[in-house]
Amino acid sequence: MSSESRTITVYSDYVCPFCYLGRESLSQYQTRRDADLEIEWHPFDLRSQKRNPDGTIDHSVDDGKDDEYFEQAKQNVRRLQERYDVEMDLEIATDIDSLPAQVVSYYISEHHDYQTWLDFDEAVFDALWQAGEDIGDTDLLVELAADAGVGADEVRSALDDDALRAEVRERFAEANRDGITGVPTFVYDDHAARGAVPPEHLERLVDGV
Repeated sequence: MSSESRTITVYSDYVCPFCYLGRESLSQYQTRRDADLEIEWHPFDLRSQKRNPDGTIDHSVDDGKDDEYFEQAKQNVRRLQERYDVEMDLEIATDIDSLPAQVVSYYISEHHDYQTWLDFDEAVFDALWQAGEDIGDTDLLVELAADAGVGADEVRSALDDDALRAEVRERFAEANRDGITGVPTFVYDDHAARGAVPPEHLERLVDGV
């Protein structure tokens, strides 16, 4: 195993249960390594086809995901929970808007150090999937950011910053231009793995073993 510190690119959306499970798989792989494997996070918007011009979600838009789709997704979530030994309060989060959390996360990633961003990022995932909380709620995001060491005024200013929101939307578009069609997607050295793949798949992606 290499002792070299490396970076893996991860495209994800907080409201995707497979992104949460994929991060658990990544965490399990990271513990096997002799050196750090840092995450270069790229936001992705699973709700892009349902957004109004003002950024709100129109839940009446048909995105092709019916009851059968969601039931299959829930079954896959349960299977991966067992595989990765993870307990989750939710299996699907269809009514939660992740855009505010992604805006704050992007702001922190740009203006604070890696560990501060990582602490916030993991807290958002846990708040939704472990506690069933609404990660679109400003007060919750302020609380989670404060726990990571980011001031409340910074978070509220970020959420009110139209230019920042436009920059996040550009990151969404950039992901589409990069050919990302679903999340989570892990990219390393021009090779990619899509989905909540097991730790050994990530090891092959990064270490080639």
